[in-house]
Amino acid sequence: MKLVKSTLLLSVLSALSFNAHADVKVYGKANVSVQSTDEGEGSATEIKSNASRFGFKGSEKLGSDLEVIYKLEFQVDLSDADSKGDKDNITARNQYVGLKGNFGEVVIGRNDTAYKQSQGKLDQFNDLEGDIKNLFKGENRLGNSISYKSNSFSGFKLLGTFIAEDDRDGKNGYSTALTYGDSKLKKSSVYAAIAVDSEVKGYDAVRFAIHGKFSDIKVGAIYQMQERSDGSDEADGYMLNAAYSMGANTFKAQYQVIDFDQGDKIDGISVGIDHKLNKVTKLYGFYSTFDGDNQVERDYVAAGIEYKF
Repeated sequence: MKLVKSTLLLSVLSALSFNAHADVKVYGKANVSVQSTDEGEGSATEIKSNASRFGFKGSEKLGSDLEVIYKLEFQVDLSDADSKGDKDNITARNQYVGLKGNFGEVVIGRNDTAYKQSQGKLDQFNDLEGDIKNLFKGENRLGNSISYKSNSFSGFKLLGTFIAEDDRDGKNGYSTALTYGDSKLKKSSVYAAIAVDSEVKGYDAVRFAIHGKFSDIKVGAIYQMQERSDGSDEADGYMLNAAYSMGANTFKAQYQVIDFDQGDKIDGISVGIDHKLNKVTKLYGFYSTFDGDNQVERDYVAAGIEYKF
């Protein structure tokens, strides 16, 4: 199985490398940390690969106002592959092909939903234990989907995702979002979004998000309402965070809570520091803790390195 996967990957690489007409970019990141994990039964030391990945993306012009675009992205587990081959260390992330023009862009395949994309770069602990997906529903990357993204109109963009339910008795899912500003806070000092999920992985949800930059400080907030599509497990929650850059260091903190109507309430707190070695390499450390009314307390302490290419 591993030989088949490696051969397929090499074939993709060769096809992309020798296509002289396509604009191909190879990209990715390696993110590995040493982590102490305590989930109520004593602590354990782990080596974690935090969504390390590589991919290929590009485009090719079809005419003056139309081009074909694609992305093939793979997640790589740098720490926990099974030597016997029982665990895949290469898995699929966003992978699609589509068209881009004056109408915006439409892609078909596997992609982050509009709801997930609406958070932009707001999550200060993305891909780590403090990631907002650990408490909030809606952070979905789904296949069988068609995604649309409009061009910018005075800073506003419309996003939409249709998820085909590949089941005779299932229901199609819909995800939409309206965003304003630059999610990276480079072209604008404020980013805001409102997003709605309907019948997406069995949940309906609504999210409001805002992210702002003031000198060396970034602050962000999310308010979310979620429930199962049958009306059960209703909950609402919010997230607040801040990051302060001082030279090569960024100090950050994030608080998240989800409160269920049935009575359970879960809080999450994360604090951390990033230290840039250059534009593409950083060292980091963090502490995250989660505590619920009906759950044992979970604590995580880690230090790691991230390299982007």
